[in-house]
Amino acid sequence: MKPDVDVLVVGGGPVGLAAAIEARMRGLSATVVEPRDFPIDKACGEGLMPGAVAALARLGVTPDGHPLRGIGYRSAGRSVDHWFESAARGGGSAGAGPAGGDSGGLGVRRTVLQSTLAERASELGVRFVEAKATALEQDADGVAAAGIRARYLLGADGLHSTVRSLLGVERPPARSRRFGLRQHFRIDPWSDLVEVHWTPAVEAYVTPVGDGVVGVALLGPQGLNYAGALAAIPALASRLEGVTAVSTLRGAGPFRQRTRRRRIGRVLLAGDSSGYVDAITGEGIRVGLAQAEAAIACIAADDPAGYEQAWAQCTRDFRMLTTGLVGLAASPLRPAIVPLAAALPGVFGAVVERLAR
Repeated sequence: MKPDVDVLVVGGGPVGLAAAIEARMRGLSATVVEPRDFPIDKACGEGLMPGAVAALARLGVTPDGHPLRGIGYRSAGRSVDHWFESAARGGGSAGAGPAGGDSGGLGVRRTVLQSTLAERASELGVRFVEAKATALEQDADGVAAAGIRARYLLGADGLHSTVRSLLGVERPPARSRRFGLRQHFRIDPWSDLVEVHWTPAVEAYVTPVGDGVVGVALLGPQGLNYAGALAAIPALASRLEGVTAVSTLRGAGPFRQRTRRRRIGRVLLAGDSSGYVDAITGEGIRVGLAQAEAAIACIAADDPAGYEQAWAQCTRDFRMLTTGLVGLAASPLRPAIVPLAAALPGVFGAVVERLAR
């Protein structure tokens, strides 16, 4: 049976839309299947590292947001800042202010990012179908889901991926289960940094996402109390006292998702659906965009088997650094993370720059 489309993308989030754009840029037809109304919101930190901004620009996507010039770690009485190299040309370094140049990163509301990607996909002729893929069938020549037959299917349907479940490639969940909560507040950003406030139980990611709007995402154990956790961070509690929340509280998790394989036959997985470590390093979007590019490159070459190696290569740094930081954060050494980063600003900056790319 002749396929209806070259690439069927299940999932209309940023990674799925990026994959559809990649397909069109390579001359392949693409259809996105998504049951939810656009724009799609999700609890996330909303800070795009410089590498993610560059990857989006390559796709012709330039969302509106607030410039991000670096990352700052905070704990009781200690702090360390690293300004992205693109923001510190001319002599800036960890702990010093930027000396000029572009900001590099960008704080962007998730709804804005998804809408901008969807607009670009539409411009390139991507077809959108409002449906849910609840089953899939594949043979040597194609794969079918949601009533559509394609040469290839890309599952990009998030942490709790239906496609991943249908493929049967899930590994048992990790014993340590971390979750996230996010809300936005009507207040002028007081910094061009993503501030990460460390407490004994949670990390609070403070990201300026636009004029007069700041997002605060908390990462921690299941059942964490958002208001209570914020109140336990005096530097944030004082700034947000009496400030109006401008979005509903959203949650996500558990973060850790493990897979045995990222490809079976003509079905490939990208983004959170392909496996995820944690949001602690803030690079989910950048890694997801790299996976989308790698997956479509393999599809365009009719080499789906090559995707496993490509996936491993483009996620290696993220998996290693994130796993290490999560392990450290869950250990008795957690209180030493910020003091250690402040004592070794060069090492802290090198890690940030590695992830920023």
